[in-house]
Amino acid sequence: MTTRKEISSALHDMKDNAVKQYDAEQRPHKIESVNSFFRGGAASLAFIFSEKENILFALLQLVSIALGYFIWIQVLDWIPQSVWDSLKDSDGDSPILNLIVFLWTFVCVGLTAYPLGLLTACMGASYMLRFEGKKSTIAECLKIVLNKSWTLWIFSWIDGWWTTLRIMERLPKKNDRTPLSVKLRNEAIYQAWKAASLGFMPATLCGRSLKDTCKDSLLLLKDRFVPLLKLRLGYSFICWILGIGCYIGLIFIMPWIAKFNVGHNEIFSFYFIAGFPALVALTFIMIIFRPIYIISACRIYAFYAREKKIDINLPQQSSGIVSSLVAFIVLLIILGTVILYRDQLGLSELLSTLH
Repeated sequence: MTTRKEISSALHDMKDNAVKQYDAEQRPHKIESVNSFFRGGAASLAFIFSEKENILFALLQLVSIALGYFIWIQVLDWIPQSVWDSLKDSDGDSPILNLIVFLWTFVCVGLTAYPLGLLTACMGASYMLRFEGKKSTIAECLKIVLNKSWTLWIFSWIDGWWTTLRIMERLPKKNDRTPLSVKLRNEAIYQAWKAASLGFMPATLCGRSLKDTCKDSLLLLKDRFVPLLKLRLGYSFICWILGIGCYIGLIFIMPWIAKFNVGHNEIFSFYFIAGFPALVALTFIMIIFRPIYIISACRIYAFYAREKKIDINLPQQSSGIVSSLVAFIVLLIILGTVILYRDQLGLSELLSTLH
């Protein structure tokens, strides 16, 4: 079985090579990409509604993210208001607090990545089954996906972590002195990775080895650069618009946020209530736009594979599910233990002293 280290190393190498390809090509305009996203998305949308298990997969992805977010904000509730006030009054920073939140965020991303990665792959498996002339059912999709559960989980975890870091970079910051050129470069690197990774999941489902999967993803980016980038930039721009709508909605509900005391401090209360407009935007993304995005990427890869005479061998055994499921359950138990026994573990006392 391919190890976590091998998968992580391969993905980092793929990211570096994708950036080189991205820099060497002419990129389409964002408005043109949005138009292309909707035009090309019609076929994907028709497929989604013809195979209704995809709607279930999309709903479960939404639930996974919502639960992951709720688990993540718990760490904010454990920090007394006096600590937040002290940090705000002194305009200071706490390296220990930053480290705790950083580690908690990383683990929560990993926890969410397991169901999210498998459910996303189930949507891809549904299309690949139909492309091969086979019947698509929930059981058949799971049979294919669970065999690749380790690879899909690690890929989803790394991809989710890079996405989380990118979102944090995009958020408005007080006294932000990061040059615009650096921000634009970071955005270009991120978009290059996302475009290249569009071929990773369908190639994995088709039984390709890790080496061949990364190779296929980069060759797909090279040979189908414009369609892939239009798909990526169109989807990204739509998410941006919905994100801005969420931000505006948050501004409108700000006067009411102070009236609701949820949890033990103002920061947790803010993030808890802010989750509702975010959930509205996320619902549109996960139910409509992300399924189009995933199925469209699989369609591009499927026709590319047929053209290049790449064998599509959909796995029929679920040999990898036991170990990955055990690892996921262990991670879940660790988080549950920290949440339930944080006082006994001394975490609550530590967080209360971070003035």
